[in-house]
Amino acid sequence: MDRRVAALALVLLAASAAYLLWGIGGNWRFVLGLRAGKLAGMLVVGASIGVATILFQTVSQNRILTPAIMGFDALYVLLQTALVAALGVTGFAMLPVGTKFAAEVAVMALAAMALFGLLLGRGAQDVARMILTGVILGILFRSLAGFLARVMDPNAFAIVQAESFASFSRIDGALLPWAAGAAALAVLAAFRLSSRLDVMALGRPVAVSLGLRYEAMTFATLALVAVLVSVSTALVGPVTFFGLIVSGLAHSLIASARHALLLPAAALIGGAILVIGQLVFERVLGLQSALSVVVEFVGGLFFLWLLLKGRIR
Repeated sequence: MDRRVAALALVLLAASAAYLLWGIGGNWRFVLGLRAGKLAGMLVVGASIGVATILFQTVSQNRILTPAIMGFDALYVLLQTALVAALGVTGFAMLPVGTKFAAEVAVMALAAMALFGLLLGRGAQDVARMILTGVILGILFRSLAGFLARVMDPNAFAIVQAESFASFSRIDGALLPWAAGAAALAVLAAFRLSSRLDVMALGRPVAVSLGLRYEAMTFATLALVAVLVSVSTALVGPVTFFGLIVSGLAHSLIASARHALLLPAAALIGGAILVIGQLVFERVLGLQSALSVVVEFVGGLFFLWLLLKGRIR
């Protein structure tokens, strides 16, 4: 194992141990079980978003883009708004958690796959057209969600607002086996494609000349992105800029274009950021739901820094 990846693994292990054991007391079995569930959820989300962002940037040939640009977050908000508008506050609260999670993942993944299949069917070289279409659909989804929000009851709107922001402290333990299983399969598939991703990163003309089936590889990579982002979004809510932070740190720390190193580094960095951040906010500052706000703020600043530094690729 590369020393840098091993060091990141040790950092994540230490942060996880601190999150589990810091200030534990009283009924330690109950507390440990509760914290273990949150920890597992953060690791799933961090790894999923980190790996998905690296994959998406490889396909788009641009390190400033994240999968969020395809409208996943807007579709998630529209789904929550439509459910609350159709079922009411009581009906929404009574929805089976597992069924709701599976439906959200299925809708987001199938919508993404339909978009990818439709726009890449005539050539994967037109990735820019796909990204632009995703941006337009995201605007459409946000507009529809805004329209529904304007005509609903204020109490229902408060529920929609609560569901529209990511929360790493309300992860449902019953969903973790399914989310972790789907994310693990997608991450393992991405690792197995590492060498082909290295070739894809060279650009379509070079990749095709080296014998890579570029169209099929592009579609397969985007399918993995769709699964990973759908699972993480359905589990904690939409996170726009987190992947940009993770990918930027992974490229800076690894200083290599090899996906065999970038992918595990991104997974470890994503998990470490969430665990350390939640540890600070919960144990040190005594807060519960500020991490997602801080992550989005820092990610937005990092996005602006990339623009000012001219590092668009």
